[in-house]
Amino acid sequence: MLRENVIYCGDCKSVLAGFPEKSVDLIYADPPFFSNRHYEVVWGDGYELRAFEDRWKGGIENYTAWMEDRIRECHRVLKETGSFYLHCDFHANAHLRISLDRVFGKGNFRAEIVWNKGFRGTERRQNWQQSHDTIFFYTKSDGYTWNDQYQDYADPHLKRYNKIDEQGRRYALIKRRRTDGTVYYGKSYPRGKRINDIITTPVLASTAKERLGYPTQKPEALLERILKASSNEGDLVLDPFCGCGTSIAVAHRLGRRWVGIDVSPTACKVMVKRMRRSLGVSVGESEIIGLPRTVEELKTMKPFEFQNWVCEQLNGRVSSKKSGDFGIDGWLIDGRPLQVKQSENVGRNVVDNFETALRRAGRNRGVVVAFSFGKGANEETARARLQDGLEIELKTVEEILRGENYSPEVA
Repeated sequence: MLRENVIYCGDCKSVLAGFPEKSVDLIYADPPFFSNRHYEVVWGDGYELRAFEDRWKGGIENYTAWMEDRIRECHRVLKETGSFYLHCDFHANAHLRISLDRVFGKGNFRAEIVWNKGFRGTERRQNWQQSHDTIFFYTKSDGYTWNDQYQDYADPHLKRYNKIDEQGRRYALIKRRRTDGTVYYGKSYPRGKRINDIITTPVLASTAKERLGYPTQKPEALLERILKASSNEGDLVLDPFCGCGTSIAVAHRLGRRWVGIDVSPTACKVMVKRMRRSLGVSVGESEIIGLPRTVEELKTMKPFEFQNWVCEQLNGRVSSKKSGDFGIDGWLIDGRPLQVKQSENVGRNVVDNFETALRRAGRNRGVVVAFSFGKGANEETARARLQDGLEIELKTVEEILRGENYSPEVA
């Protein structure tokens, strides 16, 4: 079932399988690049650290096969008049181009757009400074939606363009001559040259107002070019790898309907906050379709996403280190360390190791979260309290789901 102006949490292949054929006007896809990088980033609030993985086991063949499955679903839901844009970089663009030709057909390839990110050379290695991404543009048929786009208007202060039309645009009345020789005056609007397949829009500066801290966030100006060229007001825009929601934010601002999909619950929640705060869209977290809400669903989450979920539920913050964290995954408001185990029947050894982490951090209280705890874990927490003065709370995921969340203790 397809719902409009909502956010879906899940793998886009599975989510799109429930959408009807030929139901979407424009798709912009910005999938994880085959870069083998692990992203760690402090979000815009300066408080919570989030982790996003871009790692692919099995090499480029597995990555392109994974992508092609999802491209096929995008092709299926795209209207005959629809357009598809795939954002990628040098790590896999050659392989993805072959997959796109297979799915859409070579005859439906329209353009290879170069996004010039405007980097200034800072690297000292003996090579060209990498400063662009590739965006492949395909359509479903020859009868696709297209609106010519132009560079910035000419100087609006030119005296010639001294009249304003009903839409607030400047124009001039120019003398023209019909084929029969009669003279008339027609409107002339100042405009620059048609845009080409090189779009120069700088990456977001660290101080940019729209910046959220998402590691691969794209500027709204880039998405605005694409949406204006290949869709009209009222059209449905889909982003199957929505990230922090740049595409759906631009779509909403331009009067398009939209659907955002992302496998990351953290990213989906960021989208909600963005749509609420910057655009006033009444989307709540309870309206994120597919957000994990059961023990079974939480067991399938990626480890870092699961840690994020636990910290959010307990009003904590994620540890600033994702590796070498010495057994501390997060911190609660009152300063208590938090350890998260995505496991059942957690035993004595986990508690014992957490005691060492508490002492190293100079704390005598902490919390361990897991799906369940064994007898040894409970016995060790009792021993640590009586003999070592360490207060360790063992909390299950089921307790968190029941609403038995952490509230700050009064020291």
